[in-house]
Amino acid sequence: MNRIDPASEALGLHRQFLTRRWFFQQCGVGLGTMALHHLMGGKAHAAKAAAPAAASPLAPRAPHFAPRAKRVIFLFQAGAPSHLELFDHKPELARWNGKLPPPSLLEGYRAAFINPSSTLLGPKFKFARHGRSGVQLSEILPHLGSVADELCIVKSMHTDAFNHAPAQIFMSTGSQQFGRPSLGAWTTYGLGSEGSDLPAYVVFSTGSKGPSGGSSNWGSGFLPTPHGGTLFRTGGDPVLFLGNPKGIDAGLQRDSLDVIQRINARRLGAVGDPEIAARIAAYEMAYRMQSSAPELMDLSRESKATLEAYGAEPGKPTFANACLLARRLVERGVRFVQVFHEAWDQHGSLVNDLKRNCANTDRPTAALIRDLRQRGLLDDTLVVWGGEFGRTPMVQGGNDGRDHHPNCFSMLLAGGGIKPGHTHGESDDLGFNATRDKVHVHDLNATILHLLGFDHTRLTYRFQGRDFRLTDVHGEVVQKILA
Repeated sequence: MNRIDPASEALGLHRQFLTRRWFFQQCGVGLGTMALHHLMGGKAHAAKAAAPAAASPLAPRAPHFAPRAKRVIFLFQAGAPSHLELFDHKPELARWNGKLPPPSLLEGYRAAFINPSSTLLGPKFKFARHGRSGVQLSEILPHLGSVADELCIVKSMHTDAFNHAPAQIFMSTGSQQFGRPSLGAWTTYGLGSEGSDLPAYVVFSTGSKGPSGGSSNWGSGFLPTPHGGTLFRTGGDPVLFLGNPKGIDAGLQRDSLDVIQRINARRLGAVGDPEIAARIAAYEMAYRMQSSAPELMDLSRESKATLEAYGAEPGKPTFANACLLARRLVERGVRFVQVFHEAWDQHGSLVNDLKRNCANTDRPTAALIRDLRQRGLLDDTLVVWGGEFGRTPMVQGGNDGRDHHPNCFSMLLAGGGIKPGHTHGESDDLGFNATRDKVHVHDLNATILHLLGFDHTRLTYRFQGRDFRLTDVHGEVVQKILA
């Protein structure tokens, strides 16, 4: 039996009976203007929707041009991994170990709390070349070495922020201020979702704590609420209270939900608040997830070989489990999956913590890339690995730590139209400044949107009287890293 979408029906009735008299009766100056703006559905410049946005905000949409990637898995290593120990081999830094930086290196350098006069600290681990491409990786990343020919390493990243929360939010939203839509939200706003039984944008948090920037990293900002990320747990029910309490069967739940939806639809028809439509959609999504989520979360359905490849253990809140769940999610039509692993802030205990972090993340990251390739998903799934900034070549915390560093850091990309087995950009001999083919955070985001089929300057949303976009007024697509 076909069900009528209560949100669509209510909004249709509301538009039918909306009158000038009602507007002046119900809306004050200013608030009325905002309500009318939302009612008319902020002008969308992304693409033509396959269904009216009010009826189905996550319906599949066509991008500006043929995409190379259909979905994204972003493995966000929050806390900022040291590029100098992992990806950017600097023999010259080893020779400067224990010496003060040359004055020319620090000329014009300003940082609020970083001591630039500290002595330099040589790399703590050896590097080796891997694969036919000869990509250089640290000895503590042996598993990534096994998929080196799938990787593109960008060694010339730089950013505007040097503290964790602003830098994470900047990487995620293109702004250091709270309240802007995240990259995942822009993605689902532009493309919609390929599935209907799971959220279009799913988030995991697997580190020792949540990301410093909090939920702003995956928020919808001023975009409609359904485009925000949904935080999942890595074991059991992905969200709390998904199961029915004792005494509530499926029939009673459906009847109860229908009553609630009719009440919401009536209110939506009266006031036209799009957040009520979002609530209606959220209730229906939760109802469908009661069937889809248990099957998704049951990692015991995976083969023993797959579990061992990832290092996954069903029921445990690990990065490995999140990577395996990310693959299962994109198989089911989820558009954007983000895993935040806040564990990389090594102001001290650099050697031990990096060994532990790489032991937790190296194997599952390589397994995810290999698994996507074997299943025919890597060519149209973009995998991104990296943090919010890098670490200083100067020492902190005795002789075993590094401070925050926005001038230069490295990120990994694979699949989804990225040039495999490629190293892009360079930093100076001490890993302090990006010097060749520099890539700003805005450039990275512009490139990700380009791979998804969007001109980043045209994927906009009108809010507070002007058109906003992820890259603000900046950003250039990094053509040299495209396959």
